[in-house]
Amino acid sequence: MARYTGPSWKISRRLGISLSGTGKELEKRPYAPGPHGPNQRKKLSEYGMQLQEKQKLRHMYGVNERQFHTLFLRAGKMPGKHGENFMILLETRLDNVVYRMGLARTRRQARQLVNHGHVLVDGKRVDIPSYRVAPGQEISLRERSQNLSAVTEAIEATNFVPDYVTFDAEAKKGTFVRLPERSELAAEINEALIVEFYNR
Repeated sequence: MARYTGPSWKISRRLGISLSGTGKELEKRPYAPGPHGPNQRKKLSEYGMQLQEKQKLRHMYGVNERQFHTLFLRAGKMPGKHGENFMILLETRLDNVVYRMGLARTRRQARQLVNHGHVLVDGKRVDIPSYRVAPGQEISLRERSQNLSAVTEAIEATNFVPDYVTFDAEAKKGTFVRLPERSELAAEINEALIVEFYNR
């Protein structure tokens, strides 16, 4: 299944989460899109709830189905809880780390920065958004990319950088210090439902 590139606000409303991270999508109309507005009263089946949770997480990170499932299988081979490991692996994607440092306002924008070759990992250009960043690796921008207006605007708008990354706004570079803990990741995701979905 290809990555969804349509309007993220519609998906945000359908899944009940803010994909932009701003919460604006749900402020005006905090209900699913469609002709019946807020009066839609559909009770989800167990399968429906598991599928919705999977879609929430997949769209949150902007990952296509194949990559998502591959990462899920890899998480199952690691010691510890399958669902937690899966979320931590998603968090180590290069596009996500760029987003977490505040170099982009959304993960979609971060993915574009990486795709277009603006991002360096330990001084070497990496243009693969799914590249897995290891603790201790430094993320920076190429010299010619330092003054991109999108990056400057993102840094100015950033008011929170999680503890597992460091970021120097002047130098526009930072380090992925350590793997995050589950308590530092999306509280609105119930990863146990995703494990159930794939283990059906």
